[in-house]
Amino acid sequence: MSTVGIVMLVHTALERAEQVARHWTAAGCPVVLHVDRNVPRKTFQAFRGALADDPLIRFSRRHRCEWGTWGIVAASQAASEYMLSEFSEVRHVFLASGSCLPLRPVQELIDYLDARPATDFIESATTADVPWIVGGLSAERFTLRFPFSWRRHRKLFDAYVALQRRFKLRRRVPAGLVPHMGSQWWCLTRRTLSAILEDPERPRHDAYFRHVWIPDESYYQTLARLYSDQIESRSLTLSKFDYQGKPHIFYDDHLQLLRRSDCFVARKIWPHAERLYQAFLTDGAGAGTRKEPNPGKIDRIFAKAVERRTRGRKGLYMQSRYPRHGEENGLTSGPYSVLQGFTELFEDFETWLARATGARVHGHVFAPGRAELAGGQELINGCLSDTAALRDYNPESYLSNLIWNTRGERQCFQFGPGDTQQANWFMARDTNAQISVISGAWAVPLFKSNRNFADLRREAARLQRIESEHLKILRSHWAKARIRIWSMAEFIEAPMENLQTVVDEIGSTGGHLSAAPRLVDLSGFGQFLQNLKNQGMHPYLMGDFPVQSLAQQSAPPRRKPYLVK
Repeated sequence: MSTVGIVMLVHTALERAEQVARHWTAAGCPVVLHVDRNVPRKTFQAFRGALADDPLIRFSRRHRCEWGTWGIVAASQAASEYMLSEFSEVRHVFLASGSCLPLRPVQELIDYLDARPATDFIESATTADVPWIVGGLSAERFTLRFPFSWRRHRKLFDAYVALQRRFKLRRRVPAGLVPHMGSQWWCLTRRTLSAILEDPERPRHDAYFRHVWIPDESYYQTLARLYSDQIESRSLTLSKFDYQGKPHIFYDDHLQLLRRSDCFVARKIWPHAERLYQAFLTDGAGAGTRKEPNPGKIDRIFAKAVERRTRGRKGLYMQSRYPRHGEENGLTSGPYSVLQGFTELFEDFETWLARATGARVHGHVFAPGRAELAGGQELINGCLSDTAALRDYNPESYLSNLIWNTRGERQCFQFGPGDTQQANWFMARDTNAQISVISGAWAVPLFKSNRNFADLRREAARLQRIESEHLKILRSHWAKARIRIWSMAEFIEAPMENLQTVVDEIGSTGGHLSAAPRLVDLSGFGQFLQNLKNQGMHPYLMGDFPVQSLAQQSAPPRRKPYLVK
């Protein structure tokens, strides 16, 4: 007879529970099974009959078990009392569930516990020291009452909690108890477990914990501190939880991961993980390792999985993770440049910039008719189309896809008030965006056009209104992009110097610029602006642009004649 007894709480997948129970008893470990009272009587009787031939298996009195309620503690109490009364040789009682699976030969667990006859293995920490509480109830779970089921009566649960908070109704923790919390899967010595179950104060303790929130994570964890001489605050059962507090389920493809943990038992195993059950329910699985359980070996993998689930990869949006506004892990996956007003002011600017920087330079990606992708392409990386309808369905996602699909290569594109403006806030909030604006440059194509002046005036007023709103966004305290704004008049005072700044931020391939792109002919532009003013439209975004042409302004002044006597 083994010195280790197994208490199993079973409520589903009874055929797997039978298989695991026989595995324990084959190594000499007695097993007491508690079957949830919610399991139909006929199903329970068939399960009990299937195990009737095994002399080391017992069944305890059944309780109705529901997550977060007292029934789970009552079930473990009943099964533990039965274990201690029926099997006097048992020195450690190991609590497991029907979905637990031994990962190492049972004899290794027996030897491990025999070498530590007075040690209780139970995770036990005060509420201030546990980082895993999910749901907003930490210390309050011990000072409020919870008579309603969180799963079946959520509205009543929340309303009663709110009522107690409003009227400051509090329960006192029984004298002598310091609430502790931890995993519900423990392994206690006979001495400690007997002291908890036979304590004269047990009725008072049970009455208190009966209305504690999730008592199976605090009842034994608190009371063990009263009676145990030697606690190792850890569970011998490997159980991992996600960021929502839900247990990770292990499948067949986790076989090597589970072996790497060196843990004795793992939960929660998928009932149909045939490969796991076949691999571990043999005495040869991991035989002879004699290693200390070390779940830390795989903690990094789980932490990475949680981070990937909650934070994702920068700039990646997909069906399994589409974060809410403001909770993104980076709006885009890499740096890019948005250039406003440059193609209007310089001839063949896109070709020149591509040559100067080595970046992929697009036209107006948000142009009304189509996305003007570099080289006139209709499709680029990731089968991203130039179709305006597809782009405008979700412009922010379109831009994110453009940057993600071409990651590793710097993307630059043109922008202006004539483009669709839905992605303005997105770009302004994006720390990867480098936005350079020559305000008022949109007037140059109007100046070059041969349209009716009344139409030009209306169009100029519309474009100026749009660009003005865009500049407000860029100057907002919410903007996180690297933003540089020049007025048109300010920019053309020193175009080489300003272009050098833009090229340096993108990443120049040739160092200092030796030549700038050709500036469009602006002769008469000042007079054009003055004409707009004369017609009642004030073009203020260009800055203080002179009425005279640059050539006239820059001509040297004529010297006054003088006589020499």
